[in-house]
Amino acid sequence: MSLASIIALAVGLAMDAMAVAAARGLATPRLLPRHVLLVALYFGAFQALMPLLGYYAGAQVGPWISAWDHWVAFVLLVAVGGKMLWEGLAGGDGAGEVCERRLFDPAAMLVLAVATSIDALAVGFTLPMLGAPLAASVVTIGVTTAVLSAIGIGIGRRLGPMLGKRLDVFGGLVLVGLGIKILVEHLTAH
Repeated sequence: MSLASIIALAVGLAMDAMAVAAARGLATPRLLPRHVLLVALYFGAFQALMPLLGYYAGAQVGPWISAWDHWVAFVLLVAVGGKMLWEGLAGGDGAGEVCERRLFDPAAMLVLAVATSIDALAVGFTLPMLGAPLAASVVTIGVTTAVLSAIGIGIGRRLGPMLGKRLDVFGGLVLVGLGIKILVEHLTAH
């Protein structure tokens, strides 16, 4: 597998994380450097860790994971997005002013990082079959995801002032939509 192919794979895997990072950027009242760093670290680290786990666990759990990965991602993204929607719609005038601490809470970031990296776990099962060098693949996937997630949160924040106060509703819709997209793609691919 060539470096160009590994980069293309990494970019493809990073798209979900970039979309979720943009939703975080949309919902945050003010974007700080630590937010960008947190998003990049969580998403980049999990996108790198999951193919590594998949590489080593592939033979034992590969068929089970590939049968359920889309459902896990769907449930996690819809749950987080649904919670954002509920809070945004029930929040009255200040709904767009989401608590910064809640947006970047370690538990919330962990759920999002896992949800957006489950497909990377499945990719890890296939790396040996593709002849991809493990270290180069894992590093490329992690760094690419970190960079694109940092760009995504910045894009989301820049769009925020144009979208008004109900950004948490929009962010929730993005996450729910992404969860539905993942589920539909996997169900229609078989």
